[in-house]
Amino acid sequence: MSFIDIIKIPILDEMHLFDKTFALSLSTDNPLLLSVNDYVLQKSGKQLRPMLVILSAKLCGSVNETTIDGAISLELLHTASLIHDDVVDDTLERRGKPSVNARWTNKIAILSGDYILSKSLGSAARTDNLRILKAIAQIGMQLSDGELLQLVNAQFSEKTESNYFTIIRKKTALLFSTCSEVGGLSVNANEEALQHLRNFGEYLGICFQIKDDIFDYQDDINIGKPTGNDIRDGKVTLPLIYAVLNSTGAEKDQVLSWLLNKDFSTENIQTITQFAIKNGGVEYALAQMETFKNKAIEELNDFADSDVKKSLILCAEYAANRVF
Repeated sequence: MSFIDIIKIPILDEMHLFDKTFALSLSTDNPLLLSVNDYVLQKSGKQLRPMLVILSAKLCGSVNETTIDGAISLELLHTASLIHDDVVDDTLERRGKPSVNARWTNKIAILSGDYILSKSLGSAARTDNLRILKAIAQIGMQLSDGELLQLVNAQFSEKTESNYFTIIRKKTALLFSTCSEVGGLSVNANEEALQHLRNFGEYLGICFQIKDDIFDYQDDINIGKPTGNDIRDGKVTLPLIYAVLNSTGAEKDQVLSWLLNKDFSTENIQTITQFAIKNGGVEYALAQMETFKNKAIEELNDFADSDVKKSLILCAEYAANRVF
């Protein structure tokens, strides 16, 4: 039994309801949109974000219609952001299959992403909860802000590592944090519990993103996306940041030159990857990932022991130990 299967055990009925309602939320009489939506559903991932919403709600109360609508809204928002990101990054593969822009066109991908984003806002509105609506609207802004920050922070400086954590907080961690918060809000959790849930989600998201960035330095076809993509896109992530800032010599100068000039031939990408590994970048990133995993788990200490709490702890373990 996989990590995800074990995590789902306390919320099997709720996830079944989510799956059914999520599919209905993408229904349309437009044949092109229907084709895209069906394709997106076939390529859907592990559903960690809606599981976080539902688990957080069940940790503090009883899952209800508001919980499900909140989970749907956040999963739709995440889906739309992935479609748009693939266009921006010119990514042709996602989860081992052609991306929407590769399967159709950039124009269709952008418009389909816009449609799914609108569906997300509709689901958020159905919660009839202003705090949930504000939280989801805010995370929509943070996702774009994080992606834009990444585009303008490609140059190395003594602030590069702190900039990296700012970026991944905005583009990844705050979405996890909002998932946990929305789950708590849907069952009227108290403010102390909500703060622990926000912190848990944020630390979990940072752990998750660092693991994603480590994957880019591993040659494994099971990852579901080509390795070396971050470097190819000019994105400087934690393994490379650490290696550059903690090394000297001609090889470092050569790597910086390639990054500055965006000279990303296949051979250069392989050299940059090996440079990061050889100079302790992946090892450092793994240590940071473990730190944030443990911080996430500590945020659950004040909640009573239960199968739901165990599943949330397993979410953190999964984020750090997944192989793709």
